[in-house]
Amino acid sequence: MPNAVLTSSVPICLERESHFDYAQEEDAYRYFMEKIGFPKACLHVKKWLKVSKNQYKKIFVLGFSVGATVAWMCSEERQFDGIIGYYGSRIRGFLEINPRCPALLFFPQEEKSFHVDEVMAVLNAKDNVEAHKCNGNHGFSDPYSPKYDEQSAKQTCHMMMAFLRKHNQG
Repeated sequence: MPNAVLTSSVPICLERESHFDYAQEEDAYRYFMEKIGFPKACLHVKKWLKVSKNQYKKIFVLGFSVGATVAWMCSEERQFDGIIGYYGSRIRGFLEINPRCPALLFFPQEEKSFHVDEVMAVLNAKDNVEAHKCNGNHGFSDPYSPKYDEQSAKQTCHMMMAFLRKHNQG
């Protein structure tokens, strides 16, 4: 049985033929919130899990931005072996979640809509959670974004790979 990494991001849930361009970031977010929302996106990922679980030894959910929040919301599922989330700013609305699988979360230095340090303090007090603050802004790990921070991208990639190696044994 091969190992797999499920990439959870908005495109798998868009329910439309075309994707949004970077210049349409606000439109994409509004579309997601109005047409899909977090509960429906989580349902999509959980349905994928039911169909795919027997094909793989381990399944990790990786999400960026809203995808990170979806991954966080799915962390209560015992069937996932871990979740990784990059700049999931909406996680702040789901701090009552207690992951049943290991969770690795990366946040930018600061966010417009909340205090990163306060959210990270709550998250790092939980079992199974490792939250890190990185240099740069929301999108620091996306090489196509004007907010790309090469040093933070490399650092978080190394941390993610170590997390996957650690939790992929057995």
